[in-house]
Amino acid sequence: MEGYILDWANLLLRWLHVITAIAWVGSSFYFVFLDSSLTPPEDEDLKKQGVSGELWAVHGGGFYHPVKFNVSPPKLPDHLHWFYWESYTTWLSGFALLTVSYLWNANIYLVNPADPNAMSAPLAVFAALSFLAVFWLLYDGICRVFGFKKHGDAIVGALVLVLVCIAAYLACHIFPGQAAFLLMGAMLATSMSANVFFWIIPGQRTVVRALKNGDPVDPIYGKRGKQRSVHNTYFTLPVLFAMLSNHYGWLYNQKYNWLVLIGMMFAGAAIRQFFVLRHGHKLGRNKHPWPYALIGVLVILGVIAWLRPGPKPAVAASAPVSQPAAGAVPYGEVAKVFAQHCVLCHSATGLAQKNVKLDSPAEVAQHTQQIYQQVVVLRKMPFGNPDGLSADERDLVKRWFESGASTAP
Repeated sequence: MEGYILDWANLLLRWLHVITAIAWVGSSFYFVFLDSSLTPPEDEDLKKQGVSGELWAVHGGGFYHPVKFNVSPPKLPDHLHWFYWESYTTWLSGFALLTVSYLWNANIYLVNPADPNAMSAPLAVFAALSFLAVFWLLYDGICRVFGFKKHGDAIVGALVLVLVCIAAYLACHIFPGQAAFLLMGAMLATSMSANVFFWIIPGQRTVVRALKNGDPVDPIYGKRGKQRSVHNTYFTLPVLFAMLSNHYGWLYNQKYNWLVLIGMMFAGAAIRQFFVLRHGHKLGRNKHPWPYALIGVLVILGVIAWLRPGPKPAVAASAPVSQPAAGAVPYGEVAKVFAQHCVLCHSATGLAQKNVKLDSPAEVAQHTQQIYQQVVVLRKMPFGNPDGLSADERDLVKRWFESGASTAP
């Protein structure tokens, strides 16, 4: 029953998380586009009101005319929409999903199988949560110290890149690969939501309060909010890649997974830079940003080439063609592998994740294709490889399946 309830919690939280993430990412992309696409107003009345840019657009059968006020409007409207619940709900649902999927069974998903005695499950939970908090504190400190200095954007970008590289290396050496990739995404997403909670919204509330009180508005609040909002848009594609990567075991189940993660996150940020600058290029504000897209694509292609499967071993020339390459693998051999690595989460008497049970020949016979796909092709199972399923054991499962997947005793 516990497994059934956790599966439903996982499904519903994942559903909510994806919906709110779409809303948050969509609004982030839209406002970056809007800010980069504004043109100086032609109407003199708008100029007198303090409008610094406008955009005419058509969508859904209607015409829209958004305008941006430089610092603040002359008068607050009766109804002012705030963009923050998309961020908060995405983070809250994501953290709940992290809790249900990983923290709840930290001894399975967060303890590194290469050294299961290195830390306890509570320590693994503490380490995972520390990644979220410490990265935010360091990133926020970098922005506070260098954010508005000369060449501040370049300095902040370089230091955050170094910080992400260090975090990726540590995460992939402390946690199993799947958990490390997911935690890196959660780490960046936490900083994105913290930017909204600690800087963007408080700054906007300060501006609104000043307008209501008739006080002068300090433009620094808008500059800070814009800075953190731009950072968030660059984090978006790396976060999405990290979150999606847990479906592909060949990404994180290899020696240099931290370099794979860094490369793909860098590629995502470069591609996002291309789209950000492209909005302004269409108005003649900067050169065509194609080099950023090219760099991002080349990095992705490089990772693809690096991770390509190796050639299959050739059959000895002296072996008769009519003879099979190898004999059938007895079920008893793979049953030992299932008993050691799989039945903890796939058992008729305990957990039965995805309703898959692997503790009897009859149950195994119903899932041979799934076993091959998840263990051999995707290398996703065991989830996080908690007990250190070896390459030889995966090869044993492969040979068992390819030789007929017999479950006869």
